[in-house]
Amino acid sequence: MPGRRLTSADRRQIAAGLARGLDYAGIAHQLGRPTSTVSREVARNGGPGRYRADLAQLATTHRARRSPRPPAAAQRASEHSGPDPDAAAAFMTDLTTALIETGMPRTAAGVMACLFTSDTGSRTAAELAQHLRVSAATISHAVGLLHQHGLIRRDRDGQSRRHRYFLDENAGLRSAVVGVRANQRFATTALRGADIFGTDTAVGSRLAAAGRFLEQLGNDILRAAEKHWRTTVGAGSTHTRTTHPTTMHQR
Repeated sequence: MPGRRLTSADRRQIAAGLARGLDYAGIAHQLGRPTSTVSREVARNGGPGRYRADLAQLATTHRARRSPRPPAAAQRASEHSGPDPDAAAAFMTDLTTALIETGMPRTAAGVMACLFTSDTGSRTAAELAQHLRVSAATISHAVGLLHQHGLIRRDRDGQSRRHRYFLDENAGLRSAVVGVRANQRFATTALRGADIFGTDTAVGSRLAAAGRFLEQLGNDILRAAEKHWRTTVGAGSTHTRTTHPTTMHQR
């Protein structure tokens, strides 16, 4: 039954699925459970890289002993007070990973995930450091990089002298083109290599094919982003900053 608690056998199957490289949906299908059940289970027990079935079973037993079951009325009320904390944590992990895979540095990706999932779309540096469990200096470097590329903006907190960091209104659009210019530089380099080795050689032919593909792909993405910016973001909204999409590269 989908509503029953996970058993030790279920947890062993989750661990086996992770070891085989299955995603949460695939593991959930095998268990006959919702994908959110699997994502919460993995997130609360170390994440995909550190999940262990036996340790997860022990931790669950320990939590059950320490936490008294709330009254039914209170439990029903809590269900409507916001997203499930475990599901939210799992989503934060997934979003951060997705941003990293675009070429964004790890801490900068964590900052973006924090801002995307904040009710106000903003946090102070201290809040970011506490949430991500990194030093103030690490946050300073990350927000400096994000600010440089126009993904966030800095402003004063209305109730204190602290700075707050806000998502730029165009952050989603900007994030979509992260890495495109890096690919274009690779394309240019590959095409130059094709000329050096000669396009009639195996090396030159390989470099030319890769260079032409990445050059065309990058141009298509940038044209699509520019068109979207002009038709939706740059249409004259008084709340939108008139800056074009930029890119960020891993450092």
